[in-house]
Amino acid sequence: MKAALRNYHARMQRVLDYIDRHLDDDLDLDALSAIAAFSKFHFHRQFSATFGLSVHRYVQLARLKRASHRLAANAGESVTDIAMDAGYGAPDAFARAFRQRLGQSPSSFRKSPDWAPWLAAFGPLENARSKLMQIIYEEDDVTIRDVPPTPVAILEHRGDRANLRASIERFIAWRKAAGLSPETSPTFNIFRSPRTPANPADYSMDLCVGTDRPIDADDEVMKSGVIPGGRCAVIRVVNDTHNLEPAALYLYRDWLPASGEEARDFPIYCQRHFSFFPDVPVHEVVVELFLPLK
Repeated sequence: MKAALRNYHARMQRVLDYIDRHLDDDLDLDALSAIAAFSKFHFHRQFSATFGLSVHRYVQLARLKRASHRLAANAGESVTDIAMDAGYGAPDAFARAFRQRLGQSPSSFRKSPDWAPWLAAFGPLENARSKLMQIIYEEDDVTIRDVPPTPVAILEHRGDRANLRASIERFIAWRKAAGLSPETSPTFNIFRSPRTPANPADYSMDLCVGTDRPIDADDEVMKSGVIPGGRCAVIRVVNDTHNLEPAALYLYRDWLPASGEEARDFPIYCQRHFSFFPDVPVHEVVVELFLPLK
């Protein structure tokens, strides 16, 4: 039964990966059902039952999310080009859909993105990828690695996770100005609180870029720090790299008690191997999650 379920999920995962890679293509029901090797007469119901979204709605949200990233990240790209790539025949149709979903016009979002409605608008995509299609981790997915100390520049996000996107934008802007690209300077997140603490204001995460460059004491964005070296349990996460809770849960609940190891007094953290989306499609993003060990 478990093998059959894994196979079913793998076929559905192929569909999500295909959508990620082909957002500019005609993603009709015939093509997607063929990718999953399911009957086209039942696939739309199977997809909706599995992910809680229709195929059409999922594709629409995925294209709109990519468009929002392009608006925020590429000031020189025209709204018309972004609208056409998102599947809209005219900028005004795109603007209506964008405003309806995010509460801002495309031009307003480009100038000053409001990230709290953005998180709410695209929550169904995250639910589809992580909550309804949880990856099953096993002992062989975990390796123990000795890692060296890593000097980093740190932006400390403290407070409601709904405001995290604004911190991410500040982090990206700072590292761009400093010339520390993701291709040459590693990206880390240190998780100092649960993903969803009982009090949202208690959410705490450090956004880090690897560098030994001195940080000015009066820098209003970043400060210097070090991710300590030592033994770590490492698990690799692909696809839904925005929600690392399933991987972290496996490490804490299953792997750690059975391993005989003890956690070291430093938070769990991750290294993100990517150029910032949308430069790299989501299916090509890889994250390594590190659980420090004694």
